[in-house]
Amino acid sequence: MLSKHQQQARNQLIAISMDELVPSDHLVRKVDAVLDFEFIYPLVEHTYSHTGRPSIDPVVLVKIVLIQYLFGIRSMRQTIKEIETNMAYRWFLGYDFNTPIPHFTTFGKNYARRFAETDVFEHIFYRILKQAIEAGFVEPDVAFVDSTHVKANANKHKFKKKLVRKEVRAYQDILEEEINIVREADGKKPFVWREKTLEKETKMSLTDPESGYYVKGEREKQFAYSFHTACDRNGFILDTIVTPGNIHDSQVLIPLIEKLKKQHAIRSVVMDAGYKTATIAKYLWSHNMKAVLPYTRPRGRDNLFSKRDFIYDHCLDAYICPDNQLLTYTRLTREGQRVFKSNPEKCATCSLRTTCTTSQTHEKFLFRHLWEPYLEVSEELRYTDAFKALYRKRKETIERCFADAKEKHGMRFTTYRGLRKVTLQAMLTFAAMNLKKLALWSWKNHAFLSYFELSIKKRPFLHFEKGVFLQSDRARIAPCFLCFLFN
Repeated sequence: MLSKHQQQARNQLIAISMDELVPSDHLVRKVDAVLDFEFIYPLVEHTYSHTGRPSIDPVVLVKIVLIQYLFGIRSMRQTIKEIETNMAYRWFLGYDFNTPIPHFTTFGKNYARRFAETDVFEHIFYRILKQAIEAGFVEPDVAFVDSTHVKANANKHKFKKKLVRKEVRAYQDILEEEINIVREADGKKPFVWREKTLEKETKMSLTDPESGYYVKGEREKQFAYSFHTACDRNGFILDTIVTPGNIHDSQVLIPLIEKLKKQHAIRSVVMDAGYKTATIAKYLWSHNMKAVLPYTRPRGRDNLFSKRDFIYDHCLDAYICPDNQLLTYTRLTREGQRVFKSNPEKCATCSLRTTCTTSQTHEKFLFRHLWEPYLEVSEELRYTDAFKALYRKRKETIERCFADAKEKHGMRFTTYRGLRKVTLQAMLTFAAMNLKKLALWSWKNHAFLSYFELSIKKRPFLHFEKGVFLQSDRARIAPCFLCFLFN
């Protein structure tokens, strides 16, 4: 039978508390239960004066911005509109039905006047991470590292060309020192290193000059920022560094690992092919960290032998070609490449010469970096089951973190301009993601333990002391856990 809903309920008056309107399993309840925001007051106290009219509670300001990033609301203006009509958001802020919500410009003004020169939001990020570590949710012994490009808030057609200095390669000073040591051992004069002022032409945005012009393969060319990020095996973000989009990943890995080392005991670092360089392998293995790197396809022409077709003999310090001839060491370049050269007389009569080299002098050259042995260690360990399992975990950790950040937390585009403000967006996004995971996992653990505490009263054969089951009773937990899942 067709029925028609009456709309008189729009004007209904009812006496009800706001607490009853918020579902018991709403995310804001879980966040409020897991994190005490009182730690914010000492961080910002020095930015407020002792005279004048009362300010808006700084905890409220932080909660408002966390609502924006927790629920992926596109702007502060839209966030305020959502809070005005959403009872769960009002409950989270501690506002009643009649309390006016702050204007959307309030956070921006407070950031510009109070928080811009402070590290308040970094403290919030690290406080949430610390709480997750104390809860036992974070396993920082393995760091999964990658970067993602976030489109800058800038018109890609408005730019000017500018000469900028090329970035210095990581670990360059140590490499130059080792090069001269090898040259002196070979009886040659050491190189005299002069400060290079190499420059390159690049596009600089007129809208956001601190962004970088991102060019990679067939992807859209645009101004962007790179979020270089590390997470653990459970998907908790450990740290991040934001750079212009034209900075290569390998240039930022060492500074990122140096930040991580101050807080965590890293034993393995899992990376993609963009980080597969001899310098990075040298740095990680020298600092007692395993470099987990993937397979990379041979480079060069398809119809010629690649470097992998030659075998390096450590005893002879020479390469052996497919025709069993030696390529001997000749010299060391300024870039740290050891040069190996074949015998042109033997190459001239070799039956494999057409598939080996196109040199008019019938010579084959191979280059081996001074630190390539460190890279070969990772290449050998790549075949072990442990390394294979760690690399497979990448798509479930750092790749998933980036996907969630862009799809659920508004990180597909930058909402600010300038490196400092974009770093603020990155820290707030990852803080919200860690907070969400911490709240959900804590709630599940609380529900799990609450169920078993109730089960113990009904099952006297189970012994539960201070949140831990005795060793002799753990075998009996599985049937109870199944009941918990299906009831």
